[in-house]
Formats: sequence, C-alpha cells, structure tokens
Amino acid sequence: MTQTNWIDISQPLTQDMAHFPGDAPFDYSLTFTKAQTGSANVGQLTGSVHIGTHIDAPFHYDENGKTVDQLDVNMYIGNAVVLDVSHTERITADTLKPFDLKGASRVLLHTSLPNNPKRFPEQIPELDPSIADFLGEQGVVLLGVDIPSVDPPESKELPVHHALYRQNIFILENLMLDHVEPGQYELIALPLAINGADGSPVRAVLRPVNE
Repeated sequence: MTQTNWIDISQPLTQDMAHFPGDAPFDYSLTFTKAQTGSANVGQLTGSVHIGTHIDAPFHYDENGKTVDQLDVNMYIGNAVVLDVSHTERITADTLKPFDLKGASRVLLHTSLPNNPKRFPEQIPELDPSIADFLGEQGVVLLGVDIPSVDPPESKELPVHHALYRQNIFILENLMLDHVEPGQYELIALPLAINGADGSPVRAVLRPVNE
C-alpha cells in the first residue's frame, strides 16, 4: 500500500523572517548550551503569536471573542480545497462562485503574492468582505490565505476579519501555497494551546485526496 506524503505549507520560523510592521520579530537562541549544562542544549524563543503561518483567534479583533485555548481543534483538521485565485488582485464573492468547492468546509486561497517569508510585502491582494457571506452559505468554517492578513496591514476596521467572524469562519494566514496544486486535500493546522492568546503559530500540512 502506497502512503501519500504530507505537504508542508507553513513558513519556517527563522531569525531573518519578515514580521508584521511594528510587531515583535521572531528570535530563537540557546539559553544554555550542552557544554554549560553538561547534559543538553536548552533553547528559548520570542516573537509575536502572529509570526509566520498562524491562526487568528476571535479575541484578536473582538474583546469578548474566544482565545486560542478556547477554540475547537477540530476546526483546524479535516477536508480542504485549494483554489487558485492568482489571476486577480481583488478577490470577491464573484471571484469564488465559479469554483466547485466539492463540499469542503475549509478553503485555502492561493493568491498572486509570491511566497517570500523574508520580505513583508508592500501591497497584498485585496479580499472583499462579500466573500464571507458566500463562504458561509457553502458551509465553510475556515479560510486560509497565503498573505499576511485577510485585511490590508494598515486597516484599523478589519472589515474582512469581522465579516468572516459573523459567519463563524475562522482565519488561517501566511500559508505557503506556491508549490501546491489546486484541488482537494486533508488539512492539519493545529494552533498551540496558549492560554488567553489572540493567535498562535501553526505547522500547517496538506495531504492530497483522490477526487
């Protein structure tokens, strides 16, 4: 029996990776070396919970929203469809309507922005809030994107975040999808159980599903 390999679609956490302007950069260093302890290397890390590939908990944009540790982990495991929307810089409900979601409850959008974790983009493809109602009607519970945010970095109102929230659609950002073919997959993108947190880095992986 041939086993299908999982495809990693997460950004590696590196010292030189880009971070959201004004946010805490990622850093990993050794607190103690094996030579110092006599037994083991011991590392520490610092940085924003929104570094690299990550999920947004509702508390990120709603004071009364759930924090990461309160989220249902089943939201981040299951059937997904990867859609190629790289032909446009503005993604609306009309952009998504021609696609067959094949009943997938998790939608991952491969946009026109090339994957480059070491550079924070000056401009990102625009998502229109109208996508939320459309995806909600299709039974979608999770939207993943290969851009740093579903809203422009300079946005204060975060209209797409809130539109998705009203439809109970959760958010997964900064995926790496340039090497992934459109189609059906099984997704695992589990956040860390960080008590009280507004977001969490994830290790996101896909496994192709025979159509």
